[in-house]
Amino acid sequence: MKEEYSQNYRRWYDKDPILSRSMKTLEDSDDETQIKIALNLIKIIIEHNISEHAYSGVEDIIAAVEDGNVERGNGRWYDIDATVRTAINMLENSPIVVQKSVAKEMAKIVVDKIKEDADEKDDDENS
Repeated sequence: MKEEYSQNYRRWYDKDPILSRSMKTLEDSDDETQIKIALNLIKIIIEHNISEHAYSGVEDIIAAVEDGNVERGNGRWYDIDATVRTAINMLENSPIVVQKSVAKEMAKIVVDKIKEDADEKDDDENS
């Protein structure tokens, strides 16, 4: 049975619990961490979209980025940085199957990056 999502979600990514939690963790991260994760996400999103045949060329990738550039008042947390905005727009404009796959990888990247930052901080404090 296909899972149906209700229209009661405030944000597009809240439909998927893994993606929603990953986005929340990303939102709460510092700017440098957000940018590093966004760069990884762009690569992963492109790879998944190519494997799903959602992108047939560079034009499709550019279109996926530009689709999110609709003026929404730049009130979204990820609009502050162009790299983060690009990654999130690409994810938002990906097919649901790609979003679900990327969500799982995104969760791992976010957790790994936070652990790495914590380890570096501990190393700096112990030096």
